[in-house]
Amino acid sequence: MKFSDRVLRVKPSQTLVITAKADEMRKKGINVIGFGAGEPDFDTPDFVKEAAIEALKEGKTKYTPSAGIPELREGIAKRLKEKNNIEYKPSEVIVTPGAKMGLYEIFAVILNPGDEVIVPAPYWVSYTEQIKLCDGIPVIVETTEENGFVLTADLVEGAITKKTKAVVINTPSNPTGAVIPRNELEKIAEICLKNDILIISDECYEEFCYEGEHVSIASLDKEIRDITFTVNAFSKAYSMTGWRLGWVAAPEDYVKKLTIIQSQTTSNPTSFAQYGGLAALEDKGKFPSMMKEEFRKRRDYVVNEFLSIDGITCPVPKGAFYVFPNVSAYIKGNIKSDIDLAAYLLEEAKVAVVPGSAFGKEGYIRLSYATSMENIKEGMRRIKESLKKLS
Repeated sequence: MKFSDRVLRVKPSQTLVITAKADEMRKKGINVIGFGAGEPDFDTPDFVKEAAIEALKEGKTKYTPSAGIPELREGIAKRLKEKNNIEYKPSEVIVTPGAKMGLYEIFAVILNPGDEVIVPAPYWVSYTEQIKLCDGIPVIVETTEENGFVLTADLVEGAITKKTKAVVINTPSNPTGAVIPRNELEKIAEICLKNDILIISDECYEEFCYEGEHVSIASLDKEIRDITFTVNAFSKAYSMTGWRLGWVAAPEDYVKKLTIIQSQTTSNPTSFAQYGGLAALEDKGKFPSMMKEEFRKRRDYVVNEFLSIDGITCPVPKGAFYVFPNVSAYIKGNIKSDIDLAAYLLEEAKVAVVPGSAFGKEGYIRLSYATSMENIKEGMRRIKESLKKLS
């Protein structure tokens, strides 16, 4: 086999690996409860589906402009102004096949071999691998449970070298649910300006902020806006994960380069999916607000259940729909790592969770509570019983 060095550097997504294994077990008739993939259990709203169906019926099934249909770019720019208080022209917005593709395109546009990108841990599994795919070097900075896993300006400043090209900010965070407060974002922005460092702001979970406020770092002032890539998607907010529809907003010269990458890879986002995205924008956040209230109840239940288990600590996530409990007390004997513990829970409890080491933080596990309360209650019962056996 003749593989590139690039592909040999990249690991598969542990989240998808766990989900695939759970799916295999289900096909064998095993009742597995999945806390792995971050995917809302709510169906895509009917008004979004109907808009896509209507587009199909009207023959809107051909190539679109590589950066997306003009009316969707205009709609996203309007939303960014109304919701996030950031001024973008439609020409400063590119519609992407999911936020994941948007992030990859950003790294492809800005990184040269050896360039460094600061990534706070715990991190979403794809940041580091995409940086490697684009010949960059992820520089990991460790946030702490004691500080609620919040990225601080001091951590960013301490990681800067002559090779630093960008910093990744994810608020609310996957996997911890941490929300970076405004005053900390202001300090981070000042450091990035002073050191000529770009900011990649992943805001895919902005609709799910339970305490505090979500602040888009690009909204702080125009200077900050001009060094920031604001990344978001319809996937989580409108339960459109399979539609693969996201966006990046950035200065026009960057968007032009992102569009070149997209034109030579995916050509364009799926035509009829974009019309579904237009319908989602018209909802102005009512659907995700409904989901948020349900997720809040689930969050509170899961956190309380983990806090009732001897030896486990579990910070209360302020956003997103994940919990990230510290399970290091149960890593002993034959269980030598969080990976072993996740495997044990899958085999013994028939519950799928993702090991914290996949997110750069050993001794933890991540659970998505974007599943039914019925599943959550049964899953937590199984987890508690299985951990009792270990203790």
